[in-house]
Amino acid sequence: MSYPVGRDAHAEIADVLVRYATGIDRRDWSLFRSCFVADCEADYGAIGTWHNVEEITEYMQTAHEHCRHTLHRITNIGVAGVSERAASARSYVDALIMGPEGGGGVRATGFYDDELVRTDDGWQIARRRFTMVHLDPVGEGVTL
Repeated sequence: MSYPVGRDAHAEIADVLVRYATGIDRRDWSLFRSCFVADCEADYGAIGTWHNVEEITEYMQTAHEHCRHTLHRITNIGVAGVSERAASARSYVDALIMGPEGGGGVRATGFYDDELVRTDDGWQIARRRFTMVHLDPVGEGVTL
C-alpha cells in the first residue's frame, strides 16, 4: 500500500488522535483499539502505564464504564519528523469526565506526545506519553 508523505500524513495522524477521543466518548472500544499498534507503550504518569493495546483498552473501558458523559477534545495537533513509516506528534487534550449521576466530575487538561507508525491499517500510535497540566473538580460534591 502506498501512502503520500506530507500534509496528507498530518491529516491522517490528526484523524487517529480524534478517533482515540471519539472511541472513549462513544465507548466504541473497537474504534479506540484501532488507534494503537498491538504492542504499544502508553505512559499516563500517575494514572498508569500500559504495555499493549489490550491493557490500555481494558483500563479505559473500566475507568469510563460508570461515567455519564465524557468529552475529550484534542487540539493544537503538531506533527513532526514524518517519514514513510514513522512520525511524532504533540496534541493538547481537554477532557471533561462526568460521574454516573451527572452532577459532578473532573476536567483534566494536558498534552500527549506520540510516536506513530504507518501500518497496513494506516497510522497508529506506537508510544504515547500523557502529561497532566491541570485537574479540577466540576460540579457539586466532587473531591480529588
